Amino acid sequence: MPTEEHAPATYRANFETTKGTFAIEVTRDWAPLGADRFYTLIKSGAFDGARFFRIVPNFVVQFGIPGDPEVARQWRSARIQDDPVLQSNTKGMVTFATSGPNTRTSQVFISLGKNDFLDRQGFAPFGKVVEGMEIVEGFYGGYGESPDQGRIQSEGTAYLEKQFPKLDHIVRATVGA
Repeated sequence: MPTEEHAPATYRANFETTKGTFAIEVTRDWAPLGADRFYTLIKSGAFDGARFFRIVPNFVVQFGIPGDPEVARQWRSARIQDDPVLQSNTKGMVTFATSGPNTRTSQVFISLGKNDFLDRQGFAPFGKVVEGMEIVEGFYGGYGESPDQGRIQSEGTAYLEKQFPKLDHIVRATVGA
């Protein structure tokens, strides 16, 4: 895992995908640890090639497990502490997924609707989709929650290409204007 970088106060994350391009504006003050981790993930290339593996209509689009199992293994053990929730999980907000307190690693989700019930559960948004929300809403969602996250971690892109070939993915993620 690369060394955690200190993100700028605000930055734009651009995602070139198989469906088109979308952009996220990150505000570090909303969730500093999350903003720093997201910045580090993008700068390290961890999202490049990653699939949008969990799509639940009117709820979330989730991504962030690296396609290379060795890279995924490194990030899986690199947990960060929780940030306080200062923004609400409304449509377009970007938040780290967790498996409990202080377990954020590399997986994030974009809210597809009003998910403010997640605020009380400690999910702290750090950014918002500011361009291309129609692209995010158009990702292939026919598999729902079927892809097994454990198998994605251990087998990577090979598992997803074979079992879930219609999943859209990130071609390249960059930080910039």
